[in-house]
Parts: sequence; structure tokens; C-alpha cells
Amino acid sequence: MQSPMDQEIYSVSQLNTEVGQLLEQAFPYIWVEGEISNLARPQSGHIYFTLKDSAAQVRCALFRNRALRLRFTPENGDQVRLRARIGLYAPRGEYQLIAEHMEPAGAGDLQRAFEALKAKLGAEGLFAVEHKKPLPGLVKRLGVITSPTGAAIRDVLSVLKRRFPAMSVLIYPVRVQGEGAAAEIARTIELADARDEVDALVLTRGGGSLEDLWAFNEEIVARAIFAARLPIISAIGHEVDVAISDLVADERAATPSAAAERLSPDAIALAEQLQARASRLKEGLQRGLSLRRTRIRELKQRLQSQHPGRLLQERAQRLDELEQRMKHAVRNRLADRRSSLAHLNRQLMSLRPEKRISILEAARIDLTRRLSTQVRAHLARHQARLNETSRALDAVSPLATLHRGYAIVRRPETGEILRETASINTGEQIEARLDRGVLIARVESKSEG
Repeated sequence: MQSPMDQEIYSVSQLNTEVGQLLEQAFPYIWVEGEISNLARPQSGHIYFTLKDSAAQVRCALFRNRALRLRFTPENGDQVRLRARIGLYAPRGEYQLIAEHMEPAGAGDLQRAFEALKAKLGAEGLFAVEHKKPLPGLVKRLGVITSPTGAAIRDVLSVLKRRFPAMSVLIYPVRVQGEGAAAEIARTIELADARDEVDALVLTRGGGSLEDLWAFNEEIVARAIFAARLPIISAIGHEVDVAISDLVADERAATPSAAAERLSPDAIALAEQLQARASRLKEGLQRGLSLRRTRIRELKQRLQSQHPGRLLQERAQRLDELEQRMKHAVRNRLADRRSSLAHLNRQLMSLRPEKRISILEAARIDLTRRLSTQVRAHLARHQARLNETSRALDAVSPLATLHRGYAIVRRPETGEILRETASINTGEQIEARLDRGVLIARVESKSEG
């Protein structure tokens, strides 16, 4: 067995990147059909979902630039068909489908039926240019096969009234959708052709889904148009809608209004010029697109190992994933805070502030009583000491001596206390302080001893 040092060692990121490239190289774009579940639409505009059948499921991503092109709003439970490539979401090591196109499964069946009939009639030559009848140079009376209450007839009449009010219009009313509509349209085409009472026919209706326009994709209508002797313009739906009747008719108009413009007398030369320019433009665009496709294929091969667009898609998906995790974490944090707040509230209620206040009030009263007792005892001790000190002071106080009849003698000028007769002269004035009052005297005589 070889040791790890003898073999190339992959990092997890490198392994996932190379496995993703192998998957993409092994599986080109494929069509997958299944049921939508776990649909998510983050603020980025991308769509994430799971495509499943009765036995398995696979994760899918439809990025914003492709999601904006959807012609319907996908929901959980929808049966859809995807055109997708297989990729690997490296951060989780999961393979997934990167959808480029999504359509309802039923619409796909209709589209295949459309393509099959188109191929069949094309092979029979119903679309061939040599079978196209030229439109009349001047239409005096125009036949319109459509719903008499739809928007298409109003558009046609409005344009003709503006451009050529003298033109006579004969309306052949038909149902333009629903069961039996195709047979009714075919019979009306045959009836108008047999009567030969108009110069040209316009087969028209307003826009709608592929199902709504399906009556004009029926073989019975196509063969009735091909068999008619009258020139027929087909103007079905909007400009982007192309029906089988458009291909079989002598000319196709993008809209009902365009059909009326085409048949107005002053539009003939302009229509021919536009047709020629459109052909040249189409050829030029096709050549340009062919060159661009070749260039794109070369660039895709060069960018196969790096593919910055795919890296950006993975980063966008990772960002959406982190956004979901952040929202989940915030919700959990809020839940924890609410739980903690509820616990603290219960503790606060259990403490009963009024009881706590009562206990503190009792303690305050007890402390006040004890403080008062200690203050009184302290004052009593100091009062006793004061009394004792006062008695001791009285005992040594000269005032007490004066009270017993003694006097303090001093010189009035200096306040010097006189203790012996030698310190004073005869005739000198003295001051004698008694227990009550002061005497001023003069020394008449003195004796020693």
C-alpha cells in the first residue's frame, strides 16, 4: 500500500471543485421533470427548491437572472420541467441542478405537440414560400375572422378607421379558444373562401398562453388556410407568439394592429422595404450570433477550470444560506431572552417587595432603639465624668479660695500678682480681687514676714 506521501493529497475544497467539474463535463444540459417542494424565495431574487418524484429528490437553484424570465409563478406541488446543468455546491459537498429554464409540465407537452405538427406540415410543404399568395395592392373589402367581442377586432377597426376609413370590413364571428373552436375556425375559413365576398382575410385574436392560442395550432385550421383561395394574414397573439396558422398563412402579422397596418393602402411600399430590411437584419444577426456562439464556446473552454460566474452563484447561494441561519439564530436568541425575562419576573414576584420593606422597617426600628439606648448610656458616662472633673476643678479653683475670704492682690497696670511686701512700695496703688467684686487700694504701710 502506498503511503500518503506517495500520493496526491486533496483538500476538501479542491476535491469538491474537481468533482463539480467532472459532473458538468459528464452531463451537458438535460431536461428533468418532477414536482416542486421546499420552495424558497430569499430577498436576493434567486429561487431554491427540491424537485422530486415518488422515489427520489434533488436540490435545485434558479438564479435571479433566469427567474426574471419565467412566464408563470412556481409554487409547491407544481409539476414542472427543467432545462438544467448538474453542478456541485462546494461548501456543503452536495450536487444540485442549476436551472436555466423552467416551464409547467403540461406546457411542455403542448410545445412538443406544436413542434411535431410544425415538422409534419413543413415536410408536406405547407409553409413553402412558393405556395404563398400575394396580397392585393388595394383592399376594398376586408374579411376578419375573430371573436366579435375581443380586443383584436377593436384594434383592427381602430387602425383602419385612422388610416383608411373607406375600407369595408366584414366580420366572421368565431370562438377563438376552448373545445370546438378549431373546427369552427376551419369551417368559417371555408365559408368565407366559398362566398368570395372579400379581397383578403385576417385571422386574428389577442395574446394569451400557449393553451389559449392552441386553436390556431390545430391541423384542421392549418389545412383550411392552405386550401383557401383568398389571401390570408394570420395575426395571433403578441409579437413573441408564433402559431401554426402564422406559418401556413400567406403572411404573418405580429399583432392585430400590424395586420391592419399591412393591409392599409399607404403601407404597401413601406412593408416591402421593412420585409427586405428584416431579412437582411436577420441574416446579419444570424451570422453575428454564429460568430458569438463560436467565441463563447472557446471562452467557456478556457474558463472551464475557473468559471467566475459559477463561483459568484455559489457565493450568492452561500449568502442566502447564511441569511437563513442568521434569521434562525436571531429568533432563537429572542426566545432565550424572553425565557430569561420570564424567569427573572417569577423570581421578582417571589421576593414580594412589601415583605422586604416590612423586614427592613422592623430592622430600622430596632437599630433606632439600640442607637438611642447607646446614646443615652454614652451621655450618662460623659455626664458623670464631667461632674467628677467639675468637682476636681472646683477643689483647686482659686474662686473657691476667694469664697472662703481670701483675696488676690495685683498691680492694676500690669496685672502682676503680688506675693510678698518686698515687691511693692508704700503709697503704690493695688487691686484686690474678692469673691465678689474688686477693691482698689493704696499701700499706707507694710511689714515684712
